Amino acid sequence: MSLVISQLAVDCADPYALAQWWARVLEWDLAYDPTPEDDEVSIVPADRSDEWIFLKVPEVKTVKNRLHVDFRPANDTDQDTELARLLDLGATRVDVGQGDVAWHVLADPEGNEFCLLKRTPAQVAADEA
Repeated sequence: MSLVISQLAVDCADPYALAQWWARVLEWDLAYDPTPEDDEVSIVPADRSDEWIFLKVPEVKTVKNRLHVDFRPANDTDQDTELARLLDLGATRVDVGQGDVAWHVLADPEGNEFCLLKRTPAQVAADEA
């Protein structure tokens, strides 16, 4: 038996704003027509195969995430292009002690860390062939 991921849940102070930000980053859609007052807001890709749900919580983020998402640039782009796009959208660079590495550690507007890796899926597949 195996599991299928249903949702990625993200605790946050402002689900409406953070969901909209991540929808722009991932080029996904809002799952429904949320309002700024909603305590949970979901985003989905066009095929609705995934769902990220942003949940309002009263506490603020105070330490490094215990779980984070790593992203690769799509095959039609590269790390430099995606880094510039993410920074233009409002991501910030974060130092979590990673040192000199090939990936970038970034944070969303509420401080949730994520990584932008260097190689595209095609480059990874070619290296593994």
